[in-house]
Amino acid sequence: MTILVVDDDREIVDSIAIFLRADGYAVEKAYNGLEALDAIMTKPIQLLLLDIMMPELDGIKTLLKVRESKNIPIILISAKSEDTDKILGLTAGADDYITKPFNPSELVARVKSQLRRYTQLGAMPPKAASQIAIRGLLIDMESKSVTVDGDEVRLTPLEYKILELLCRHPGRVFSTEEIYRQVWNDEAVSDNAIAVHIRHIREKIEINPKEPRYLKVVWGVGYKIERNG
Repeated sequence: MTILVVDDDREIVDSIAIFLRADGYAVEKAYNGLEALDAIMTKPIQLLLLDIMMPELDGIKTLLKVRESKNIPIILISAKSEDTDKILGLTAGADDYITKPFNPSELVARVKSQLRRYTQLGAMPPKAASQIAIRGLLIDMESKSVTVDGDEVRLTPLEYKILELLCRHPGRVFSTEEIYRQVWNDEAVSDNAIAVHIRHIREKIEINPKEPRYLKVVWGVGYKIERNG
């Protein structure tokens, strides 16, 4: 699999590339957002490691442009550790966030985790249905695609996984802890991070996110997909 590493600090890019290649990954390099967009559109990239503070085009703007056409996993890298910066990145469509300085082994582990989810999205037991239909909402688990009233909805891999989990069990309320266990596996994820993903899904599948037809909040308990509405 090929990973695109983007940072204006060439030493950081080279260092990350060494660890990724040692683990068997192919690596492409870019040093600003414009170079990253060119690589994304012209090369078979399976995951993007993206610095936030860069010249030409910063990481958040680059992320937003990538999300217009690609659903590959994106891990943001930043020297900032404040929750507001993490939430901004997740809201923009990032799948994970790691703060400099980071342990190279942790970075590789996060890359593996995101790629594992990306390649396994939509996996199901033998003979299971390949689609979930809830009124106008349709999930095709073979193509990992989502449509609402016939219009395609572009979700990130984590957004898709959360929505599929909820839609497999319409009417059931999932707590943030349950979503965390089933979607993030053994990674520590804050309630805020899950709330950001839920809000982002709503913005994409609901006509009016403030009066949701599908994805409902059960205050103090969790989230569910409404059976009827």
